[in-house]
Amino acid sequence: MVQDALVGEYLDLLKKALTASIYDQSRWMPVKRTRSKLKSWMIAFLGKRGFAVLNRSGYTSKDVFDGRIWTDLGFTMVGMHRLDNVQTCVEDVLRRNVPGDLVETGVWKGGVTIFMRALLKVHGDEERLIWAADSFDGLPVPKDKDDGADLSDVAELKISLERVQDHFRRFNLLDDRVRFLKGWFADTLPTAPIKAISVLRLDGDLYSSTMDALQSLYAKVSPGRYVIVDDYYSWESCKRAVHDFLDARGEKVDIRAVDWTGAYWQVPVR
Repeated sequence: MVQDALVGEYLDLLKKALTASIYDQSRWMPVKRTRSKLKSWMIAFLGKRGFAVLNRSGYTSKDVFDGRIWTDLGFTMVGMHRLDNVQTCVEDVLRRNVPGDLVETGVWKGGVTIFMRALLKVHGDEERLIWAADSFDGLPVPKDKDDGADLSDVAELKISLERVQDHFRRFNLLDDRVRFLKGWFADTLPTAPIKAISVLRLDGDLYSSTMDALQSLYAKVSPGRYVIVDDYYSWESCKRAVHDFLDARGEKVDIRAVDWTGAYWQVPVR
């Protein structure tokens, strides 16, 4: 019982660290621009001496908890509810001894896949792999106006493979059980050496990215396993891709809400 309590406390603390909800989120941020000549001089003067001039930011801890902002301090933007959902799905397949690896398509800073690796470690699973698929260079340019919003030039979304690997190391969770698939989904996923999937988490935002992941990986998700879609309620293009894919297969699923944007379902018996 003590061991179970310690595992729970570790996972809760890890979730708070990954989301940065452990911090006071009405935090201080570096000031980079100002119209005041005096302030500009002070920033330059202090900067050369290793100091940072900071300014109070406007978002709240609840914004971070709910996964509504991109925080510099955190390793994921999904918030606590969606991490709780990952934990529920992963622990369920572990408890039922359902085979299959854990996969996320679109990892940003790696926070969700870091959490997946921690779940396997604390529960003593020594078989499954974690697959982290991403361009590691931001989002692609949308194919057309129906593909979704163009975020391809957003620098904050361009997190390199080396940075993500370093984030795993910070939590002592980088090992040979974590596999990285670098490149656009259309190029990497069709030939990815993934045999079976027990939890598939999609976070590609765009219609094309969501469709690419489903077309390449869904057949490897056996009945009783889980599919999670991060952007289902907030990106109409993503939701449309999910339903176009399922309709084309003639498959009816019970899609359940995770929070204000995330959704998931259990793959039914075919």
